[in-house]
Amino acid sequence: MRYLVLFTLALVLTGCGQLPRRVDVHSYAQPEMARVRHLKLDLEVLFGERQLVGSAALSVEGHGPLILDTHSLTIERVELWNPVRRNWDAGSYTLGKADPVLGARLEIPLEMPHQSVRIFYRTSPKATALQWLDPPQTAGKKHPLLFTQSESIYARTWVPIQDSPGIRITYEARIRTPKELFAVMSADNSKNRARTGDYLFEMPERIPPYLLALAVGDLDYRALSHRTGVYAEPVTLGAAASEFSDTERMVQAIEQMYGPYRWKQYDIFVGPPSFPIGGMENPRLTFATPTVLAGDKSLVGLIAHELAHSWSGNLVTNATWRDFWLNEGFTTYLENRIQEKLYGKLRADKEFTIELGELREEMKRLAPRDQILWVNLDGRDPEEGFTQVPYAKGALLLRTLERAVGRPRWDAFLQDYFNRFAFQSITTSQFLDYLRLKLPETQSVDVSRWVYEPGLPDGGAVPPEGVFSAIDQAVANFQQAKPFPVTGWITQDWLRFLRQLPETLPATSLRTLDDAYHLSSTGNSEILTQWLRMSIRANYEPGLARLEPFLLSVGRQKMLRPLYTELARTPQGKAKARDLFARARSSYHPLAVALVEGILK
Repeated sequence: MRYLVLFTLALVLTGCGQLPRRVDVHSYAQPEMARVRHLKLDLEVLFGERQLVGSAALSVEGHGPLILDTHSLTIERVELWNPVRRNWDAGSYTLGKADPVLGARLEIPLEMPHQSVRIFYRTSPKATALQWLDPPQTAGKKHPLLFTQSESIYARTWVPIQDSPGIRITYEARIRTPKELFAVMSADNSKNRARTGDYLFEMPERIPPYLLALAVGDLDYRALSHRTGVYAEPVTLGAAASEFSDTERMVQAIEQMYGPYRWKQYDIFVGPPSFPIGGMENPRLTFATPTVLAGDKSLVGLIAHELAHSWSGNLVTNATWRDFWLNEGFTTYLENRIQEKLYGKLRADKEFTIELGELREEMKRLAPRDQILWVNLDGRDPEEGFTQVPYAKGALLLRTLERAVGRPRWDAFLQDYFNRFAFQSITTSQFLDYLRLKLPETQSVDVSRWVYEPGLPDGGAVPPEGVFSAIDQAVANFQQAKPFPVTGWITQDWLRFLRQLPETLPATSLRTLDDAYHLSSTGNSEILTQWLRMSIRANYEPGLARLEPFLLSVGRQKMLRPLYTELARTPQGKAKARDLFARARSSYHPLAVALVEGILK
């Protein structure tokens, strides 16, 4: 199936007419025939059965047939709205053969143009987007918890929808839950904390389906400002509110650079330890991992990142997953600018230096085709494009463009870009043409090479050398058995220090560090992950003692990947990894399960 994008420059420059038709290889949808404009959900959350049961009503533009994406959904019946009799009539449908990645095509003939469709269905207990946690797997240990993860193409596992980022919708929902639990969504959440078991939501702005999100559990709320706040289990809420207390300052910082926040409210849902990724930028309600609760705000770059998506990603969205760098490269760049504005240039440079180091290490293992920003994902799972390339390489390109024209001119361009394409999904070609139109002087940068070729071109605007000079001196001192100060070190300093040490560091050296700095007992998950990798290599027992409870409780893929990979390097380690995975599997998200299975094959 060949990837195809038809682009008309005149439409982009004038804003006239409809956006060009796109073919998204990861969706069965054919929006040129019928396009979903609004979704109305009515779902009951059944923890015992681990299912969502109910209906999805779709307001449709076009003559049909309506083609939807589904994955592992049980379709019970389809109805068509009859505007003459003002009731729902029975409709027909065809459910195609299921593809392991894309799921099954659901085709519904329409009897008249612009007809509404209602689908009654239930999800699978193994739906990829849904993680159902029993009370012992939650932070509070008293109540079950459910959360969703719809990115990239997992919305179709809990909603029959045109699951393409190029097809934007508004939505409303009624969610019924056990009465002792509270429900929140990526929508206009009520600030009434009454636990009724029956909750209504509305999202009036058009969003791509991967931003559909739901969480249900024993959740409390704490306001951080008039428009920011935190939802979390009661035992986590205090630490989360303290860690994220700078959220309003972050919103103000990015507004000063790129224009007003357009989503009314910015709240954060702190998920359970098994949350599979760092954060998910669901509009009005970022989902975040508790592994960033370091106690010193050194990991709040994650919140800056998810907040920045309110401009790059949620407001202006990649049209297909091949254009993913338009979401993540821009957001990584904006995140760094927020960090610089709040915490200073040195910290921002340290954070981006660490990211570039991780990118370079990953690119050593990536095939050339996966080192390209406009990556070809034809016939592939879009998750294969979720590497550091769209994030860090994309951000480095934008830094290089900023350097070419100067920050004031670059910031003015970005603000104009966000205004011009607000609430639209665009392609890489559209961005590049707009860049050439508005900033022709960027022709001094070989943008085509950055976007369409593998590797990192020379001359990128990397942070200045020496941002870690004090840390590198500490590494030298340690290797020479000389003292070195660690006062004021943040997470990035520790990561630099530990990663600059020899890979074959013996257990006696780890013992020396541990006695002085208690790294085996650190509460900082980023530092601990690096320390545990070193402990596995050196067979350092105090570190290995921490490894087991960590892997049994934390499900974030960023931490599972290096630790299981390190264990799998030896036969003994692989046996231990398989034992730990067998015990942890039920608490891992389906995405994390697939990741670890791939490592241990």
